[in-house]
Parts: sequence; C-alpha cells; structure tokens
Amino acid sequence: MTVVQDTQPSLHLGLAMWANADWRGSLYPAALSTSEALPEYARVFDTVEGNTTFYSGAPRPETVESWSRQAPEHFRFCFKLPARLTHEQRLVGIEAELADFLDRLAPLHDRLGPVMVQLPRDFGYDELPVLATLLERWPAAVPCAVEVRASEFFHKGLAERALNRLLITHAVDRVMLDVRALFATDAGNDERLRQAQREKPHRPLHVLATGQRPLVRFIGHFDEAINEARMTPWLDRLCEWLDEGREPWMFVHTPDNRQAPELARRFHERLRQRLALPALPDFAGERQSSLF
Repeated sequence: MTVVQDTQPSLHLGLAMWANADWRGSLYPAALSTSEALPEYARVFDTVEGNTTFYSGAPRPETVESWSRQAPEHFRFCFKLPARLTHEQRLVGIEAELADFLDRLAPLHDRLGPVMVQLPRDFGYDELPVLATLLERWPAAVPCAVEVRASEFFHKGLAERALNRLLITHAVDRVMLDVRALFATDAGNDERLRQAQREKPHRPLHVLATGQRPLVRFIGHFDEAINEARMTPWLDRLCEWLDEGREPWMFVHTPDNRQAPELARRFHERLRQRLALPALPDFAGERQSSLF
C-alpha cells in the first residue's frame, strides 16, 4: 500500500464520526440521507476518526469503495484497529488479520491519516514487547498512532519512559487523550455526562510529540467556558508543532457529541487568529434554517 503524504506540514481538524443523526439541522440539512453524510461532513472538516472499524472490524470492500468515491482528495480517514486485534487478541498472532485490515483500506491509499492502535486499560508495561513486535512489522507507508490507557503509563516512571522510547524509535505518535474538560465537574444528575465519564479513562494529560503527526483527542464538556479554558493551551501547542514541521491532528468530542461540530468550529475560529487558515464553510443545516 502506498500512502502519499502532503509535502507541506498542515493542521487537520475533525470529529469522532461523520454519521450522526443529531447533527441534522446544524452541521447537516434537516433532511439528510445516509449516503449524503460523508460528502457533507467532508465539505466542512478534513479528517475523521474511524471508530466504526474498532467495533465492527475490517469494512467490506464495497463500503471502502463507496468511501473512496465520496471523500475528496484532501480528506483523511484515521481508522482504529479492530478491538478484536487490540482487546481480544491483545496484538498477539494478528499478522494475517492486520494485513487483511490494511489491504481492505487500500482503495483509500492517499487518504489515510494515522491508523490508531487503541490499547486496553490493563495493557501495561509487561506487554510492551508485544507492541514492539507490532511496530517493528508495521508497514512504513502507513502512519500509525498508539493510545495507551493503563495508569502506569501516566506516572513518568519506568513504564512511561519505556513506552515513549519505543514510540520515538519507530517514529510512531502517542495519542494524547485530553479529558480535563470532561472531568472538570461532577456529573450530578446529568446521565449524559455520567455516561461519558464512565466510558472515558480519567488519566492525566501528558503532551509529547513522539513522531511527526501528533494526534490529540479532546473530550469536551457541556459547559462552554470549561471547554474554552481547556482548549486555550492547545492553540500555542499546535502552532509550535507546525513551526517544528510537524503535522498535528485534532479531534473534538463532547459528552454525547451533539455539540461537537460547534465546539470544533469555535476552536477553528480561535486558531484563525493565530494562523493563516481559511474559514470553515457554513454548516448546511444552519444555512438552510436562515432561509426560512
């Protein structure tokens, strides 16, 4: 598989998915068909997390062909390895399935961003040799990023130093999961916030670019002031990475992801005050509403 990368460092901004019915009437027109979701999403954002592969495994060839037809040339998919490989098999004996997974994505060749290896919460220091074996065999043409969740990788001790050395050695990026906003308040009676706090690991944020494509997953709150405060330091950091010639990726979430497009837009507007970025296109649903 050949992946053609952009010749100039660039910043990529996106959301956790493109198929979300809650975005009808805002990001999307009120009457949006399923087949229109990806093209409409890609009209505004230039990348997306491919969470569907984490839960559903390798996509069918006809599905990938459809994505390839619908996504513009500048768009980048950042798929996750299937949970079967990372959580059930814990990266052991997955060579054939990994090759099949990447081959399934071949029609997207030049539109692949980092493929994310999200590891279980109990995948710790003792299993780093298994991760090392995976990275040693990882195709050089396919960008890779690793997300760890075991608490021992967040104490700046032996385990974290070993992990970071491994990633730096293979020029693989460590996914930075920023949950500070999500856990800024107690969930109280808000079941949506409580559910999000149950699902996401409460780990410290360690900001470190171990490769050329630092990747941030920002998990927001329902409170806009909390989100703005936690997002502000990322403005400087993203600019620094761009100055260093890196290619940063920023994925914006909210607890139930209903407000994620608006939060990403506000962040992009703040970035435009620092960088020569074009404005994001209008959200189709909002434009449609303004006509009536």
